[in-house]
Amino acid sequence: MNQAQRVLKELLRGTGAHLDPVAAISGISAALAGRRVAAAPHTIWQLVWHMSYWMDYELRSIAGPEASYPAHATESWPPPEPPSSAAWDEQVSRFHLQLERLTALADSLDAGEPGSRLVHPAKGESVRDVLWQLVAHNSYHTGQVALLRQALGAWPPGGGGDTW
Repeated sequence: MNQAQRVLKELLRGTGAHLDPVAAISGISAALAGRRVAAAPHTIWQLVWHMSYWMDYELRSIAGPEASYPAHATESWPPPEPPSSAAWDEQVSRFHLQLERLTALADSLDAGEPGSRLVHPAKGESVRDVLWQLVAHNSYHTGQVALLRQALGAWPPGGGGDTW
């Protein structure tokens, strides 16, 4: 595995100070995931749903044909109501599965799969480009999840996390 592929795979699932998105949401109840923090625009539930939306969009586009881009940003966010326990559990499972699929894609790039195949031809974005963009997108929102967990007194997650 080359250096870039190793780093891509590690960042999809977090390493070092780069928090694993799965660890960030571990041990959170539906009630906590749906709880609002004053002045925060989103709940943990909404952030996880949003990350899943875009992972699903990109996975569908990679599988082909390219998925239709949403007409409005609001399509990539869930309703503001807190989730039921069943909805939260389903979302967490979906999130894990999507990250597993993305990690497998990162592995396949090193195994000779066409990482340069265009996923979004109009933008010139390849499979490799899409995976790196998802790393950045998930990292941004995983940081928000960590901040919300801290504000809600639910930090660090059971798997550990930096506390400074």
